[in-house]
Amino acid sequence: MKPAYTILAVIALVALIGPHILASEAENTTPVTINLWPNAVPGVKTGQKETKQPSRRDGVTRISHVSNPSITVFRAHKTTAPTPGVVICPGGGYSILAIDKEGTEVAEWLNSVGITAVVLKYRVPNNRLGAFQDARRAVRMVRGHARKWNIDPDHIGILGFSAGGHLAARASTDFQSEIYNPVDEADKFSCRPDFTVLVYPAYLYQKGSYELVDEITVDKKTPPAFIVQTQDDRDYVDSSIAYYTALTKSSVRAELHLFEKGGHGYGLRSSKYPVSGWPKLCEAWMKSIGVIKQPPVGPKAKEDLKSP
Repeated sequence: MKPAYTILAVIALVALIGPHILASEAENTTPVTINLWPNAVPGVKTGQKETKQPSRRDGVTRISHVSNPSITVFRAHKTTAPTPGVVICPGGGYSILAIDKEGTEVAEWLNSVGITAVVLKYRVPNNRLGAFQDARRAVRMVRGHARKWNIDPDHIGILGFSAGGHLAARASTDFQSEIYNPVDEADKFSCRPDFTVLVYPAYLYQKGSYELVDEITVDKKTPPAFIVQTQDDRDYVDSSIAYYTALTKSSVRAELHLFEKGGHGYGLRSSKYPVSGWPKLCEAWMKSIGVIKQPPVGPKAKEDLKSP
């Protein structure tokens, strides 16, 4: 009879702890949203309740009047080693945030290549200083929680689209001045991103020249950057060229992919234009700078590579 009792006891134990095991696993993969500021939000708020704009029937979710900024953490799956981390800044002209097309969808892609993604919901509308404070705080929080979130603190980047590209570039070039009073232990960590990805970035150049705007100052301490742009994006193509030129002059590693057509605001969504392949190019670039670790090549693989 003892074996039967033993089997029943094991079944009961599994039934008891099974849900907890499943819950623990879910905690590692389910996105978690955290308020960016634990107490009062610094500076000027929008003063209005967050809103979701009416549908334009283009499959894009747009939010505005963000006065309580947050980050949503999307943990990379199926990995035990610390992963790179990327803070994502959606675009929207500092008026709205295209929170899915340039936020959560991008997080899913980054997860698929082994990167933990953090979608930043920064303050809008018309609050560039607040957005900048939010971006800095987001990088510091990711670095401060690196161990808890299984992130490599030396491989934390920032990725931005359009106005979010301007915000990402600003966070990548101005990380030493003080723009808010420290609020907790996270603010003891560096807010300098280790690498930058800009997709059709806006507002970076002075009209009539390829000089950067005053708030964007590139030097040798600026992190390496990957830039995606199309020539027919008339209003913003010069932003990408200006930033790339400044990086080159400062001997900062940079890669600019300039395509003929594709317009503005495509995110990760496929189109008939070659620019839709930019995520693969970006993944290759992140491997080339050591952000994504490539598997070691064994002797047999090396011999195969040598074969005609």
